[in-house]
Amino acid sequence: MFSVRKSNQRGSGEHGWLHSKHSFSFANYRDPKFMGFRSLRVINEDLIDGGSGFGAHPHDNMEIISYVASGALEHKDSMGNSSVIQPDEVQRMSAGTGIVHSEYNKMPEKQVHLFQIWIEPSSHGGAPTYAQKSFAKPLAEQDKVLVVSELGRDGSLAIKQDADLFISRLSEGKAISHTLRPGRALWLQVVRGSLAVKVGAETIQLESGDGLAVEKEAGIDVKASKAAELLMFDLK
Repeated sequence: MFSVRKSNQRGSGEHGWLHSKHSFSFANYRDPKFMGFRSLRVINEDLIDGGSGFGAHPHDNMEIISYVASGALEHKDSMGNSSVIQPDEVQRMSAGTGIVHSEYNKMPEKQVHLFQIWIEPSSHGGAPTYAQKSFAKPLAEQDKVLVVSELGRDGSLAIKQDADLFISRLSEGKAISHTLRPGRALWLQVVRGSLAVKVGAETIQLESGDGLAVEKEAGIDVKASKAAELLMFDLK
């Protein structure tokens, strides 16, 4: 069983300096049919203009993952962390009882292309925590890289939820497979490029910005119709 979320069906937010697409209901965009998928609550694809960004704002009881597809994003938070997130890096905040942070594009003439991801935690409370890591080496060597998981296995960043996030970069014609354990589900988000995805007997063509939800299937086979990058969530 699968369903496709086309890029142009997503919600949108235009704020002058911020150009955002929402796969699920977020802020002023609300669609009862798209309130999330399993524990995956938010996928926002953001373009942030140079010299702009999100001022200090709070979060609590959410696992927040930031992935920069291009550009660079400066992060500061109430725990004293200050960093710049760049391509090949993944940042994770477990907001716990509460955290305040800001995010800015310091490059005046270049947009930041960013994916903001929220995953609902398996339990609330606890002190907030932060981690950021470069996956440049495995991404250069492997077709599918685990970057987030519940226990931080295989060098991934740990979150408080039974959810795995993989990043895959495929040259044209390259193919990968992903097997789902019984009861698991998958959300695939295309960052860029074009994919042919086989689910059971069906083959679905996906383009940049498209999403695919898969449940009650043994897995999927993915082939890049042209060079592509994708995020793949394996969810309880």
